[in-house]
Order: sequence, then C-alpha cells, then structure tokens
Amino acid sequence: MAAVAAGVPGLTTSRLALDERLAPLVLASASPRRAALLAAAGLAFTQAAVAVDESLRAGEPVADAVLRLARDKARAGAAGRRAGSVLAGDTLVALDGGALGKPADARAARAMLAALSGRTHEVFSAAAVVRARDGREASGVARARVAFAALDESALTAYLAGGEWEGKAGAYALQGRAARFASVVEGDADTVIGLSVALVAHLLAQLAEDAA
Repeated sequence: MAAVAAGVPGLTTSRLALDERLAPLVLASASPRRAALLAAAGLAFTQAAVAVDESLRAGEPVADAVLRLARDKARAGAAGRRAGSVLAGDTLVALDGGALGKPADARAARAMLAALSGRTHEVFSAAAVVRARDGREASGVARARVAFAALDESALTAYLAGGEWEGKAGAYALQGRAARFASVVEGDADTVIGLSVALVAHLLAQLAEDAA
C-alpha cells in the first residue's frame, strides 16, 4: 500500500513482520533513512554499520553493482554471528547507463545535479538478507524513475548550500528539500530514499519459508 507519508507522495506504508526464527534483525547500516523506513514499517532491529569496498567496476551494469554491494554488506554484517539475520541495502542513481553514487564533495554534487536537471533518471535500490546461522541469503533489486525539473544556477547553489546532498546517491534527498524539484514517476518513493519496504518484506518471507 502506498500513501503520502512524511510529505513524500508514494512512500510505502506497508507493515512488516519478522519470523521469530529470523530474529534478532540487524541493519548493517548507519543510515538514518533506512532505519526510519524499517521503523515505520514496524520492524524491531538494531544497527551495526559495516565497512566494505564500495568502488564501482568499469562496465558493470548499475543493477548488478547495487546488488553486489548490498550482498557484500549483508555478508560482512553476518560474519561472526551465530543467530538472527542481517539486512543491508545499497542505492545508486543511473543516468545514461552510468551510476551516480554519493558525491565526494560539493563540486561533485553540483555536477551530478546539473546532469540530472530537466531529465528523468532511474534509481536502483538493492536489499540483501543473510541468515547468520547458516549463511542462507535472499536478495533483490527495486527500481524507480524520478523526474527532475530544470534547475538554474541559483536553485543549484541554494540546494547545495543546505548540505542535504552529503551522503546521498545522486546528491539529492527526495524526502527533503529535493521534493520541490524531484518527483517519482514510476515505482515507490522508499526505493528512492534508500530501501524498498516491499522488497524487504519479500526477502524476509523467502528466508522464513525454509527456516526449519
């Protein structure tokens, strides 16, 4: 089910259930956005960020790259654990077949936003869940399309000055001030924000089915 929540049209408001055999759930991320989406869906979890190499590989399709990174994070988070399950996600913006990750600085952020200005682009958000006791995993990718209004220099400068671009794939936050010029035209807003709740529900159900 989708509804207008937190001022973002199309934000998924589904409630999630965690099979007790998959508990406790750990979110392998320090992202407040992913944590907020899970909390809003009713899941109980703890957070434990992991560090993995997030370098993109030359010629790697964006959907493949985002899935690889989510899997790497979930596996890293599950390493050394004997119980529960670990959830991780990754998000990349795709434009002209290339991936836009998190900008290194304001100059890179400006270049990303200028490239997206007046155009429609894709956003890929992957999620991966690993069951710690046996390494069983489930993963997938959600896709959305976002349309940007044309941004002039003054609009770019104003947005960059707010610092909202930091740590965001494509240098913008749909749930923030970017909602003034960015709109989801296909898919769910939570995919763009950083974690598809519908996808997470599917993955948890998939793992629960064989949790003998």
